[in-house]
Amino acid sequence: MSNTVKKKPRKAAAASKAKIAIVPDVARDPQTNAALIARREAAVARGVASAAPVFASHAENAELWDVEGNRYIDFVGGIAVLNTGHRHPKVVAAAKAQEDHYTHTSFQVVPYEPYIALAEKLNDLAPGDHAKKSLLVTTGAEAVENAVKIARAATGRPGIIAFTGGYHGRTLLTLGMTGKISPYKKDVGPFPSDIFRAPFPSVRDGITVQDALTGLQNLFLTDAQPERIAAIIIEPVLGEAGYTPVPFEMMQALRDICDTHGIMLIADEIQAGFGRTGTWFAVEHSGVVPDLITVAKSMAGGYPLAGVIGRAEVMDAMIPGGLGGTYGGNPVACAAALAAIEAIEEEGLLARSTELGEHFRARFAEIGARVAPFRMWDIRGLGAMLAVEFVTDFDSAAPDAALTKAVVAHALKRGLILLSCGMHGNAVRIMVPLTASDGIIEEGLAIFEAALVDAMAELQA
Repeated sequence: MSNTVKKKPRKAAAASKAKIAIVPDVARDPQTNAALIARREAAVARGVASAAPVFASHAENAELWDVEGNRYIDFVGGIAVLNTGHRHPKVVAAAKAQEDHYTHTSFQVVPYEPYIALAEKLNDLAPGDHAKKSLLVTTGAEAVENAVKIARAATGRPGIIAFTGGYHGRTLLTLGMTGKISPYKKDVGPFPSDIFRAPFPSVRDGITVQDALTGLQNLFLTDAQPERIAAIIIEPVLGEAGYTPVPFEMMQALRDICDTHGIMLIADEIQAGFGRTGTWFAVEHSGVVPDLITVAKSMAGGYPLAGVIGRAEVMDAMIPGGLGGTYGGNPVACAAALAAIEAIEEEGLLARSTELGEHFRARFAEIGARVAPFRMWDIRGLGAMLAVEFVTDFDSAAPDAALTKAVVAHALKRGLILLSCGMHGNAVRIMVPLTASDGIIEEGLAIFEAALVDAMAELQA
């Protein structure tokens, strides 16, 4: 018996040594990309993916340096979070100034002025001349969930209609609305009930606006009784599904349908908002005024903050205590958001977005015709929210995810951070900070062209 007791510690010690041996170089060389990748693989859940196998050291505006000192031009902006660039001086100064007073009280316990000031600003910026109110939370998915809660409370109805390809978050409720399986919804159902899917207009799939509207009317006849639908939610520009704008006539028709049936129209502006498309909100291009708008990403210049803006009477449908969250509307993030909005206004970034969009379109068309004829099938978007879609050939227009992946990989090797998107993973999206200089933009486009040449050569070898 005593021998058994002595053996157990020796086995445990051996197992402990074996675990440490998995990453033997980490302690000696902690600031290389390879060492940090090893630490990440040992400590971080596999489901949290990273597009680039490099680790950030510092960043400024549209440039980023990794821990090994390599410089990159950033055309991703933290997934459309950095319309005002990395570490905008106004944003950083505002956040630091707020930190000198308090960093957290929870607005539901002891409220503070920055939350109110930001709500007032959002109410002013949102389209429509009706009275508005705002709710501040922490993440985009949280904003969408709260918009659904508010719509249900305001209408007394349970149903939600979303669209093919729409992306609304990674929580179970928002995944139920998200219209793309991989990687978001794979293996994690079942999803909540009373969520219905309508077709999105698609040139690729031959679905016209009229086809999409007919599909929605058929949904009303077969599964989604209009009198039980609380809201229709739509991204004015599809995000993860390929940066495809909703045709304006589609958005206008949705407004009419919602008015006819007493349904709330929710514009999910989380990726498209705060100047990305050349207006404060992408829905403004259509002239439609939604009942509720969800916001996040570039609102706070890099700080975690999200919200819902809506008609005052709709936003007040929830009883006191029905909305909120411990960290919602964090005061440091609110101060950063007010500064980011001020920067967009003072630096003319709405006009800059339109200008950048026109420039990118022209350059992509020229690069595609010269370097990859009949492979760059579409250049689409609004303002500086653009995507380039690659296909194997123009006749079949078959999605070419392999070429897209190769372009992104070769761009990174040459010092440009890109990200793909699309239902088939065959589009490169542009989310460059609107504050990027002309010189940085041109340098990035030159790298994009070289990466496309590299990718074509690799796949043809």
